[in-house]
Amino acid sequence: MAVDRQLLHIISTITDLDDLERFFRDLFTPAELDDITLRWKLLKDLHNGMPQRKIAQKYGISLCKITRGSRVLKKKNALVPHLLQQIEEENLPDAMDEK
Repeated sequence: MAVDRQLLHIISTITDLDDLERFFRDLFTPAELDDITLRWKLLKDLHNGMPQRKIAQKYGISLCKITRGSRVLKKKNALVPHLLQQIEEENLPDAMDEK
């Protein structure tokens, strides 16, 4: 299924992080938010060179989930590696004001 372009547009217009978090909490179940957050964390760990087995142990997940993330980082035209590099270059905090 294709991602709804209108949904992408709405997300891109939300500039306040608290509003974006509220929107995500309205849209996704707690389990879905946990999955998205976990995916992002393991992508960051992979990008930072953490071994897959250590990531599996850290989060209590299978190597299959981590391998998928690894493939994303290696994909030729993937945006995620560029975004992770941007985070490093801008020296953004690891977790911005977690609640």
